[in-house]
Amino acid sequence: MEAATTAAAILSARRRGPPYAPLGPEVAPRTLEEGLAAQVALARMLDEDPPAGFKIGATAAGMRAYLGLEHPLAAFMPGDGLLASGGTFDWTGAPLGVECEIGVRLARDLPAGPCDATRARAAVGEVFAAIEIVENRYGPPPAGDLKTVGPAGLLADQVYHRGGVLGAPAADWRELDLAAVPGRLCLDGQEVGHGVGADLLGGPMEALAWLAGSAEASAFGGLREGQVVLLGSVTPPIWLPGPCRVDVAFAGLGEASVRFA
Repeated sequence: MEAATTAAAILSARRRGPPYAPLGPEVAPRTLEEGLAAQVALARMLDEDPPAGFKIGATAAGMRAYLGLEHPLAAFMPGDGLLASGGTFDWTGAPLGVECEIGVRLARDLPAGPCDATRARAAVGEVFAAIEIVENRYGPPPAGDLKTVGPAGLLADQVYHRGGVLGAPAADWRELDLAAVPGRLCLDGQEVGHGVGADLLGGPMEALAWLAGSAEASAFGGLREGQVVLLGSVTPPIWLPGPCRVDVAFAGLGEASVRFA
């Protein structure tokens, strides 16, 4: 499978807008290796290599089972999709969802390869509450025709990623037990999901260590100073019924909010 051909087909489908048809067998990636090659090709088409950051998807065991994955998947995040907390995201009518995330900004490079939580933590400069905006591009809600798309297709198409909302950096994050930090997600002031940092592969820094050692990080030449990483969601995706306000809060890490209008 030609990676650039797959990437071009993904980009063309996005520009046409929803509803999206699954990639045909002549361009759909068949393996995770082909899916990752297509994702890198897509990043280059968008002038995002190296990218502004990465997201980790399916850090929770239940989500991996739902998506048919043996391990998490990661994807690059373009810079123009990362918004400061308090902004507005255009409601286009597309099937959009939100996730309750802990994010970090790297203060130094974290080369691709085996990594542990201690080494990952030493590379982090900022920690903050965040929201990932996800989009079901794969058919009927809530998550689409996963059997047709498959893990390789998810990986090629950035694992549902649409954008991110970044809260202000927490001042005292180094004093916290990040695995024990509780988080919650609210729609129009009503809580619809909650979890704790340990839901992220045992803890946020464990998730970052996983990313550093992943094939995705290797394909992009490792993690770089200044990049933002969304470490996964402590809640399942919450699919939005329509325009609304979304708030995420983590004890000790602050808040992130966005209005869909």
